[in-house]
Amino acid sequence: MSHFPPPGTPKARIPGPQQPPPPYPRIAAGLWRRCLGGGLAMWVLIAWVTYETRNSALLPTLILLGSLLVPVVFVLWAYERHGRDLGVSAILGCFLAGGTLGVLGASLTESNLVRPSPGTSVVVGLLEEAAKLGALVFVLRRQPAVRGMRAGLALGAAVGFGFAALESAGYAFGAALSSVSASAEGVDLRTLLETELLRGLLTPSGHGLWTAIAGGVLLSRRRLNGYFRLSAPVVGTCLGVSLLHALGDATHGVALWVVARLTGTAAEGQLFAPGYLVRPSAAQEHLFTLFSVGGLALVTLAGVGWMRALARRDPSW
Repeated sequence: MSHFPPPGTPKARIPGPQQPPPPYPRIAAGLWRRCLGGGLAMWVLIAWVTYETRNSALLPTLILLGSLLVPVVFVLWAYERHGRDLGVSAILGCFLAGGTLGVLGASLTESNLVRPSPGTSVVVGLLEEAAKLGALVFVLRRQPAVRGMRAGLALGAAVGFGFAALESAGYAFGAALSSVSASAEGVDLRTLLETELLRGLLTPSGHGLWTAIAGGVLLSRRRLNGYFRLSAPVVGTCLGVSLLHALGDATHGVALWVVARLTGTAAEGQLFAPGYLVRPSAAQEHLFTLFSVGGLALVTLAGVGWMRALARRDPSW
């Protein structure tokens, strides 16, 4: 009897060494760059079509894409850089659940703060930063191994970007509603686009930066058993980023006040309040842009320098 298989029989595969599966789902390198470019192109295209056709059905797509583009690109970058160490659940949980819980907590605590003032700006900054840190603690409460400055910077930024995405969508929706109520011609698309552009540009230097700093200090002092320590450095950092937050929010009012004093004109609104100049001249508009953008740049540079100083303390960074 022949022990050879008949002709035409497929050959059996010889088992070889099995490659272990990757420790986390891989994504293509540089995916965040392609998403940023493609998403920006899509947003410009949708804005152009909406402007040309005046089709209000495109407004939700325009608002959501403009609000989520920069935060989602950051999540992709963070996952590409730190996915092996932090995992999918930590990054996505901080972005989705952390951002949502942070917005809800801040909205509930700020509901009675209606009068703009220097004290109110600081309180708003403190409440929002505390709400985002509370959301970070809630998401990571069952992941005791996630700790350290590097993890805190990345996951704190994820919470901040999730918060910023929902807040930006709310601001854009509010701008659309206010333009409808103020005009009988429908939505002021220019106001909506300006709001989305401004919020998109400020997102990396705002909530993402502030919560990254606070999250880095919080997780760097987390105990080995997973418990969080409310130590003096954590409290001091929360107060510091709240002050940066307040200064960032107050740049509009401060710039308005400075321009009014320099030009000897009256301004509708008090210091730190989002007021406006009555019939501003071209020189006043240029000065206002200079002081408001310059103030935001100074606040951003202070935050970036603080974050870089924290990152240098982590040998693994």
